[in-house]
Amino acid sequence: MTENQLVTGQRSLSLRRGLAALALAASLGIGGAQAQDPQPESGTGRLSKESVAAKDFMVSAANPLAAQAGYDVLKAGGTAIDAAVAVQMMLNLVEPQSSGIGGGAFLLYWDATTKTLETYDGREKAPAAATPEYFLKEDGTPKGFWEAVVGGRSVGVPGTLRLFEVAHGKHGKTSWSDLLQPAIGLADAGFEISPRMAKSIAGAQEKGLDKFPVAKAYFFKDDGTPKEAGSLLKNPEFAATLRAVAEGGADVFYKGDIAKDIVAAVAATTENPGILTLEDFANYDVKQRDPVCTDYRAHKVCGMGPPTSGGLTVGQILNILSHFDLPAMGPGPEAAHLFAEAGKLAYADRGLYMADSDFVRMPTKGLLDADYLSDRAGLIKRDGAMGKASPGTPPWKDAALRSPDEGLERPGTSHFVIRDSYGNAVSMTTTIETGFGSRVMVRGFLLNNELTDFSRAPEKDGKVIANRVEGGKRPRSSMAPTIVFDADGEPVLLIGSPGGSRIINYVAKTLVAVLDWEMDIQKAIDLGHFVNRNGATDLEQGTDAEAYKETLEGLGHEVKVRDLNSGLHGIVIAKDKLVGGADPRREGMVLGD
Repeated sequence: MTENQLVTGQRSLSLRRGLAALALAASLGIGGAQAQDPQPESGTGRLSKESVAAKDFMVSAANPLAAQAGYDVLKAGGTAIDAAVAVQMMLNLVEPQSSGIGGGAFLLYWDATTKTLETYDGREKAPAAATPEYFLKEDGTPKGFWEAVVGGRSVGVPGTLRLFEVAHGKHGKTSWSDLLQPAIGLADAGFEISPRMAKSIAGAQEKGLDKFPVAKAYFFKDDGTPKEAGSLLKNPEFAATLRAVAEGGADVFYKGDIAKDIVAAVAATTENPGILTLEDFANYDVKQRDPVCTDYRAHKVCGMGPPTSGGLTVGQILNILSHFDLPAMGPGPEAAHLFAEAGKLAYADRGLYMADSDFVRMPTKGLLDADYLSDRAGLIKRDGAMGKASPGTPPWKDAALRSPDEGLERPGTSHFVIRDSYGNAVSMTTTIETGFGSRVMVRGFLLNNELTDFSRAPEKDGKVIANRVEGGKRPRSSMAPTIVFDADGEPVLLIGSPGGSRIINYVAKTLVAVLDWEMDIQKAIDLGHFVNRNGATDLEQGTDAEAYKETLEGLGHEVKVRDLNSGLHGIVIAKDKLVGGADPRREGMVLGD
């Protein structure tokens, strides 16, 4: 393996611990790559990372052990989908607070043979018996966010495992069972808790994680204190679950004893018991949907459509920004101002119109209409902020009276990108919603709290909210897995991020940095965040973006400087090489050959 293939390492207590984890993986037959010595950036709390070059294949994921599992599949001749299965199962084990088989995902897949982009919707679904009043209290008012999160009522039917079964059935080459073995082996042998996971456990204790006996026994010591970074953590229950799935496929999860155990656990919670049924699990389906694409400069930017708002809102931001000469101005407060104003306009439309299009009529095409977005861009002033934006009126024959849902998802997600030696590519965002989800743990994995992504109020001012709860409906998301194509229709960039409702901003900013400012993918990911969700403008503390504060306030922005913990992972596909980057704000790693 060349030096370029030895890439950005795990944020760990020491390099020795990071290498020890990889050595353990190697001993289980899932390793072989070494970690580059990470160098801390002075004063930022982040690791300094460099972009990684390869020729044949590449994977960038949020944990070194997950990246290693994907690398080994690709090295053995597996496809991007094969590697994605191995990556996700390992992430479920070593980053359980963010994603797993107890949650859902959106996947973009580029088939290099047929030259087609496929998008898979593995979003969780509400119980069939759920009604718009699902999260209302006895007095008719909606529950607060944390009141709704903790317990079984926030759990939707997970979609990740069925998504992988469907996608692997179409595009897999390596046997399903073999892809689960790395995670099974490490779950039995144990892995070291990473610093990020340890910090997450401690933080979640304040939000009720230790109130649930199964989760408490797994994440906390006998004296009730959180398990610490570097502690060896084994998960034989998860290993047993994966063995069952390896042998019996996803039906074991959706129609067997695992479904029974989930339904029982959800109903048994003392706080917010749920109403999921075995029929809800048996009836779950993954949907292939049309991609949502928009032209930006000389490129076509494609993402996932409803029920996620990610593809549409990223597309709106970029389309609005195309009316300004960002390439000439480069990064700085002027560009951040324009970006924030475009974000306000796009998030205003998001709140009013976007939801599960299987249940709600949506102006999907109208929201990306060039003339409409040109008019929206005309609302932006170079010399002053507009304040809070109002939704627009896109061309739409089925207009309806609605009230906006201004709820914002919390971060608790992961993203990875993969390009295989055959030219196929994956960009996938995967989640259990808030960190540690509902706090309900079954058979070694956590269950999502995805139903809190619905509006907890069904209407406002006598008008229905598009993203209200309905039986069998999928909650709106901000996940924005993205693939960018050149003028010849070939993929040139894979990107995405976790980060709750800020995902859209993180992805759009990185796209601008690569496509307009021609930044190296790692530099684009590193670039300090500037975010607006139709409110205050957030600037990332400890970065160059923090210096924009005075100028933006002078333009009328309400500015908040804060920690903005994205988890961007990207791959640039050039004619003669692949170049990958991993977010220094997390433990991510890029591996390629």
